Amino acid sequence: MKEEIEKRVIDEVEVALSSIGKLKILRLLMKNPDHAFTRYEIGKKTPINPRDIKNNIQALLEIGWLKELKYGHLQKYSINIDHNIVQHLSSFFRDIGYI
Repeated sequence: MKEEIEKRVIDEVEVALSSIGKLKILRLLMKNPDHAFTRYEIGKKTPINPRDIKNNIQALLEIGWLKELKYGHLQKYSINIDHNIVQHLSSFFRDIGYI
């Protein structure tokens, strides 16, 4: 059981931190935990191309680090601060001045 949990944590961290684009998205959303962003807004605030934004968001959604909010046809994304790993990473990022 413990090995399964450790593997899940390793897999999530490796997926989430495997690209600069994901780090930039995480940074933006962690700096604004009470705000939900559209992909367009994320693109305006980070220098990431739209295809990479879409793929990075999808990967972060799949591991549960982001939440997707739907407003009719509009989709917005926010950090899932209830996720244990996200809480620890957010604290670490704050401690080192990344957010």
